[in-house]
Amino acid sequence: MAKVLMKGNEAMALAAIKAGCDAFYGYPITPQNELPEYLSKHMNAHGRVFVQSESEVAAINMVYGAAGAGARVMTSSSSPGIALKQEGISYMAGAELPAVIVNVMRGGPGLGGIQPSQADYKQITRGGGNGDYYLYSLAPESLQEAVDLIKESFDIADYFRNPVMIAVDGLIGQMMEPVDFDLPVPKWDLKPKTWAADGNRSNRGKNIINSLFLDPQVLENHNIKLDKKYQEMKDHHQRYEMINMENAEIVIVAFGSTSRIARTAIELLKEQGVNCGILRPITIYPYPAKAFDELPKTVKDILVVEMSMGQMLDDVKIVNQGRYPLHFYGRVGGMVPEAEEIANKVLEIVRGEK
Repeated sequence: MAKVLMKGNEAMALAAIKAGCDAFYGYPITPQNELPEYLSKHMNAHGRVFVQSESEVAAINMVYGAAGAGARVMTSSSSPGIALKQEGISYMAGAELPAVIVNVMRGGPGLGGIQPSQADYKQITRGGGNGDYYLYSLAPESLQEAVDLIKESFDIADYFRNPVMIAVDGLIGQMMEPVDFDLPVPKWDLKPKTWAADGNRSNRGKNIINSLFLDPQVLENHNIKLDKKYQEMKDHHQRYEMINMENAEIVIVAFGSTSRIARTAIELLKEQGVNCGILRPITIYPYPAKAFDELPKTVKDILVVEMSMGQMLDDVKIVNQGRYPLHFYGRVGGMVPEAEEIANKVLEIVRGEK
């Protein structure tokens, strides 16, 4: 299939259909509305289910039910809507139910605004709801990568029996780019869903989907089991990209749309005689700690750039382990950093001005 020019939200919706998404449940909120709008028009034609629920809370509980029955299921929302889904997401993690959740982030806190942001980082990477749980969380920087990761994410969710979060911002949701939907993506070794409450008792007993464990010893054992899953993510499934690292004297750490802008910034810096690299996390959970072990010996400083007040900066501090001086540059409230701003910040650092 040749590349087609599509809007980000619509491209992500079509990627879900091509990945075999059986059902979508969601509720409108800017700036992700084109995603459910597209699915409302096309899911039925593919023999799939689309429901616009009465609220975000209803939507995530419908996702819980469909996932519990063994369906491949997705929901999408934007920051305040994702906040409303947190109780259901915690239930799903506790019940070990796979699903794909797309968050097209906007500025906050509260209702905030409808412009792009990355300020849901801690909500995404620290669970967001109650209890000890995590979501495997992917942060694409382009529509092609978003499409590829969504196609793969249904397998990832099934493999880990865990919700997967696709973290994009309003820029990616609203921009238009050419996308190839037929590019191959990694295949995961999936087992039959013998755990599903699908009414099939021919070869097994009754399955119960639940996150309630009243016996504290049973609940502790369950938490330990879940933790082993998260440890496998950390040990074997970190993803990142290293850009322009050869002889880099300073490294920008950025994800999503911000890393795209940083790519232009490093070209501007080359004109100033500064060799700057980019470390781009693709998984924001598990955070790619291994990437920091690969930084060249030429690196003297790290600059974290985000569309937030520095939420990822805390993770960089943890994995940096004091090896390099850390600096931060952020824009918030829907303001998007420009390449010139990032380049100027780098120049201040390398010149010893800040």
